[in-house]
Amino acid sequence: MKFTSIVLIIVGMVLNSSCQQSDVIPEENKTIDLDEKSAQLIDADNAFGLEIFQFIREESDKENLMVSPLSISLALAMAYNGADGDTKTEMENAMKLNGLTPEQINSAYKMLIAALQSLDEDVIFEIANAVYYDSGFPVKQSFFDINKNYYDAEVEGLDFGNPSTIEAINDWVAEKTHDKITKIIEQLSPDARMVLLNAIYFYGTWANEFDEDGTKMRNFFKTDGTTKEVPMMSKEDKLEYTANNLFSAVKIPYGTGQYNMVVMLPSTEKSSQDVIDELSANNWKDWAEEFTTEDHVVVTMPRFKFGFDLELNKVLKQMGMVKAFSDQQANFSKISDIFLYISAVIHKTYIDVNETGTEAAAVTAIVFETTSAGPNEPQKIYFTVDKPFVFAITEKDTNAILFIGEVQNPEYEE
Repeated sequence: MKFTSIVLIIVGMVLNSSCQQSDVIPEENKTIDLDEKSAQLIDADNAFGLEIFQFIREESDKENLMVSPLSISLALAMAYNGADGDTKTEMENAMKLNGLTPEQINSAYKMLIAALQSLDEDVIFEIANAVYYDSGFPVKQSFFDINKNYYDAEVEGLDFGNPSTIEAINDWVAEKTHDKITKIIEQLSPDARMVLLNAIYFYGTWANEFDEDGTKMRNFFKTDGTTKEVPMMSKEDKLEYTANNLFSAVKIPYGTGQYNMVVMLPSTEKSSQDVIDELSANNWKDWAEEFTTEDHVVVTMPRFKFGFDLELNKVLKQMGMVKAFSDQQANFSKISDIFLYISAVIHKTYIDVNETGTEAAAVTAIVFETTSAGPNEPQKIYFTVDKPFVFAITEKDTNAILFIGEVQNPEYEE
């Protein structure tokens, strides 16, 4: 797997007012070189994302779940710029950032954010960051500057004692996720002083759409042994495919192919939990190299749409990020000379997968508080997703995991 460059393919179409003629701008290739440290950051993000997904699966009793490792990493990276001492070290260890300096981390994220948002004109991929703080609370300008310069974060002081602050934060979330997630903060305690936000929005049409007429009601076999009928999409396509003793998988491309949905179907006698148990950065890289292009893959899979939310405090503590949540030991002295600790890390996601493509969104909020008290026919591979499965949305060149989830009970309400 090569991580040395991200190729940006930009194809423009300029339509004149008559809507009858068009001038096609010649294809232009742009290359952003990723140095060794930037590639290391992507590996770290994938390792962190896969591990946090495993922890969340253990923590949650919901049948369907999805997280955005990128959203969580970006929000924590902004908070990391305010950490020092043991708090900083624990965050580095939990986020797998060992060996990278803060400057290298910030520079690599700046490059990645710019690159991911400009890869494919047929895919909308938007990343937004914000820092809202209590207007009466003294925050060091250097903290603002780093997050504005590297993460393009919007910075605004608000009256945290006014209920309109919660409304303003949630309005920002709704706007940045195109109203797919409309609320991230229910209430703020009297001791809340800052909220860091990341929002990600993805909309991609399949490179080759599923024919809606091909969608039929079929059986889906759930983990508990029960069966339900669900609308299953189906198409035959030229796709990247792999299979091993644990699972078979396809990559279904969006747009021009820079983004893909990876669908991992457990093998016979295996479960989606078995797949999740084997998720690791090394396995992910090895599996990615095993895909080969097959001319005739018949994909049959359910439509699904759901939202997921979870407070990540417990999970992050299990991963070693303990002192950041301590109202006695946290060290965020690079944010303010007044003591701060993280009271909550809230993560919400949304996904809609149908015959046309995929719409997905994620928001991560970090709340800081002060203490207070046939022979002639081509051979075909049949990939029928009729039991719980794991999926991920990835970027082709970097193999970066943008979203990862599990579906145990596909549901789709119009």
